[in-house]
Amino acid sequence: MSKVRKVQKEDPLADLPRWAQQLARKYYTKTVNTFLLYGAVRDLQPLQMEDNAKGFGTLKTFLSEELFGGRDHVLFYDRSSGIRSATPETQKDLARVMSGYDAMYGTDYAKVMPRDPGRALQVLENFLRMRLSEGRSLALIIDFAETLVPGGEISHLSSEDRFVLATMDKWAHDPQFLAGDVSIVLLAENLADISPRISRNPYVAPIELPLPTEEERLEYVRYKLEGKRLQSLSDVPLAGLAKMTAGLSRINLDRVLTEALEREIRITSDLLKEKKKEIIQAECHGLLEFIEPVHTLDAVAGHAKAKQMLRQAASALKKGRLEVMPMGYLLSGPVGTGKTFMVSCFAGEIGIPVVKFLNFRSQWQGVTEANLEKIFNLLKALWPVAVMIDEADTFLGNRDSGGDSGTSSRVFGSIASFMGNTQYRGKIVWFLMTARPDLLPIDLKRQGRAEEHLALFYPQTDAERDELFKVMSKKTGVSVDGIDSFSTLIPQGVRAFSGADIEAVMVRSKFRALADGREAVSKDDLAAVLADFVPPSYPLEIELQNLVAVQECTSRELLPEAYRSIDRDLITRRVRELKALLEEG
Repeated sequence: MSKVRKVQKEDPLADLPRWAQQLARKYYTKTVNTFLLYGAVRDLQPLQMEDNAKGFGTLKTFLSEELFGGRDHVLFYDRSSGIRSATPETQKDLARVMSGYDAMYGTDYAKVMPRDPGRALQVLENFLRMRLSEGRSLALIIDFAETLVPGGEISHLSSEDRFVLATMDKWAHDPQFLAGDVSIVLLAENLADISPRISRNPYVAPIELPLPTEEERLEYVRYKLEGKRLQSLSDVPLAGLAKMTAGLSRINLDRVLTEALEREIRITSDLLKEKKKEIIQAECHGLLEFIEPVHTLDAVAGHAKAKQMLRQAASALKKGRLEVMPMGYLLSGPVGTGKTFMVSCFAGEIGIPVVKFLNFRSQWQGVTEANLEKIFNLLKALWPVAVMIDEADTFLGNRDSGGDSGTSSRVFGSIASFMGNTQYRGKIVWFLMTARPDLLPIDLKRQGRAEEHLALFYPQTDAERDELFKVMSKKTGVSVDGIDSFSTLIPQGVRAFSGADIEAVMVRSKFRALADGREAVSKDDLAAVLADFVPPSYPLEIELQNLVAVQECTSRELLPEAYRSIDRDLITRRVRELKALLEEG
């Protein structure tokens, strides 16, 4: 298949993807000959067929036929496949050059091309220089570049890796290569996997290939389902299919559609959500957990002011007023106040996906940064999306982390920088949750990152405890007849019940009924469990968590009445006393 453009347009680059336009414009400046493409390099790319119809193919096909279709020679190389050419003519020419190379150096490359990088790059350089001296135009596409110039300290590289690194570095600023018509394209999924000597080289142009946009997914869905009656295949219209598959590559989208077509499974919203969840979690290799919200903020008991603030944010998102959205939220308060539940309910309020950071760190050098890069690329494709980070004070680290060659410090800097990018305002909403916001670095709490600080507290009144009891009854599926007021059943002197405590009481009551051979939970069951139940008691820790939440809260209306009028200096002194008593220094 060869690419032929039938109509000349004012801008010959207009039909190309944005990343390809960026590459072409950099090439036309004649200051760069080496390009590092990273990101969705395994995805399909749009191709213009001979009959002017639209098609899709691999990135290497796109590069050889769309971008470099007019070059005299296009070559490919990777460790696995070795040296290959895009056309039979180039293959014959390469064999002729190799025959001369064999005669000069006593090798036998005309018959069997070398695959190892040390010899293969020497062969390629010889061919490039010979044809450039004749005024020919060339392109060399090197796949799996991370296996040739891996990230890490140079002192840890093998002698062959050092040779390859030096060769790539030399090619990037070689006068003959810069003056001639040659393009060297390196392909890698993660920029962090590539040696900084290449990725940060001023003579190398890193270009990200993003996951397809909604418009590009719609284009692919139309192509995939062309000639088929959509009504007989799907409950979801074409535009809906494109919108609901945010975060998927064209290959992933093809997998979903092909499976549905071949197995004659009707495409529904539920099927799309489930397949999307499976694919994204598989792609992230346990780096993210994809959470489908099942509740709205109506399911949250108490916290009236916090719910009001989040509802206002949800309303702004629904109206598309992203410019008024906070970059992120910090939710603090004692353990068991429902911070995680409230975040998932906020996402359910507007129907956006929620992802939760899992352990993306690795003991292997460079892997942590690569994992983080993969997460960021996915978040950019998924928006609007809520990002949930539990126990943020310990999970995110800080700039002063040491003992791991600076990895933790770099990771913290990357997260802080990504969180603070105003380009993503309203598109990626961050929720940092912690019972100890005082331990969270100021870098993440300042304006421009986690801007709104919401504090949640245990129920303060009998009315709030009764409301929480009703919510927990629905959540656990445990209903108790004849209960006018849950608070009246709580033994005297025990009032600091958290939502987690009430949920535990409900589960115990159900267990007691089943042990007695009954399905229904009675008032006596609940009263007996409450009489026996002793809430975990950590008075100093809970007091400290309450006070630091008060310190961090950015809205006076969120504070319980007992905390609104307390002098801030008094709170600060008491926090210091509690830390000393708990031996926190």
